[in-house]
Amino acid sequence: MTSSPANFTAQPTSPLQIADYRRFLVARFASVFATNGMVIVLGYQLYDHARTHYGMSISEAAFQLGLLGLAQFLPLFLLTPVAGVVADRFDRRLVTGLALLLDLSIALTLAIMTQAGISSLPVLFLLGALHGTARVFIGPASSSIAPNVVPAALMPRAVAVNSIAWQIGSVAGPSLAGVLFAVERSLPYWVSVVFLAVAALNALRIRPLPPPPGNRDIHPLRQISDGLSFVWNDRFLLGCVTLDLFAVLLGGATALLPVYARDILTWNGHPVGSYGLGVMRAMPGLGAALVALVLARKPITDDVGVKMLLAVALFGAATIGFGLSRSFPLSLLMLATLGGGDMISVFIRNTLVQLHTPDAVRGRVSSISGLAISASNELGEMQSGVTAALLGATGAVVFGGVGAIVVTALWAVWFPELRRVKTFAAKYN
Repeated sequence: MTSSPANFTAQPTSPLQIADYRRFLVARFASVFATNGMVIVLGYQLYDHARTHYGMSISEAAFQLGLLGLAQFLPLFLLTPVAGVVADRFDRRLVTGLALLLDLSIALTLAIMTQAGISSLPVLFLLGALHGTARVFIGPASSSIAPNVVPAALMPRAVAVNSIAWQIGSVAGPSLAGVLFAVERSLPYWVSVVFLAVAALNALRIRPLPPPPGNRDIHPLRQISDGLSFVWNDRFLLGCVTLDLFAVLLGGATALLPVYARDILTWNGHPVGSYGLGVMRAMPGLGAALVALVLARKPITDDVGVKMLLAVALFGAATIGFGLSRSFPLSLLMLATLGGGDMISVFIRNTLVQLHTPDAVRGRVSSISGLAISASNELGEMQSGVTAALLGATGAVVFGGVGAIVVTALWAVWFPELRRVKTFAAKYN
């Protein structure tokens, strides 16, 4: 006996068969493409503006890049608790769409100002801070959409597709932005406006997502405090989170890429410029994507703790290699290598954190881990800029790479729980 067509609804076998997921995926790719391109061009424009219009030395202009990182970190630090509460109490696709529209207005302002030639350092810092504010609200809201529109059985495939979209956007965005900036300085911002409009439209076209019930009677500060206490009292989790925080904070070579593109690296006797900057900024993502493909075919299964520590050390060694290199092809290879090392570390660490954390506090621990990662990136930019003002760009990058290796060695001693981990399935004390 066959089922009546009127009473039978085929269940999706792929997340791509779900219209709301397709809209989410388009929004994710378009936003990553736009923001990664916009950020790298903003840094180059600020550095070039400081050198050309303010007459700053290389060290002084590099310090401005550090201040830009600080300007983008402060909203993250101050508003992350608020953004988490907003994502849990309001329609997540609406929060995502409105935050994307805010980012769109920032890109539009940058496009108009750049085309009119009226940029200034204070305005660029302000727009960088506003961009950081938009990112704070986009992150937790958008990352929570997929589980609301995709059945649990299809979530692993959805996560894999999400990662592919993110990696493609993070590689293609900076590469194209660097080329477009060399053609016309305002052009990459106009492209970001278009892609952010596409992202916002697709996010808002997702069906309404009512906020999840529960926990509304608990004060947000109490929730944050409970999560911090749990991580602080669990040495394994504390080691995982702080390893990334300090290693990436010290090894932030990408913050100084504008210096290398404009004043250090050459190709055929000329500075590689904004085009070379876009290619350099894309290489860590390319290295990470290639390693992700390898891990998908042959996952790491044994001695995961030692391999995580070695991957962070590789990240530091490749950072040193990039800092010392004066060959553009070798510099690209070093950037791809550090991206690959970081991918291995992130893959192992994120998996271990998820498996080691009880479900009741997994959300809060994930938010703390996410804040540590973001803090390491943004504060790493500030640290690199400040160090470059004292040691020069090369000295700052090499110092950071050495620091990442030293942190790895110290964490292997201070947190033996990390190097003792053998498999993902083990239970740790």
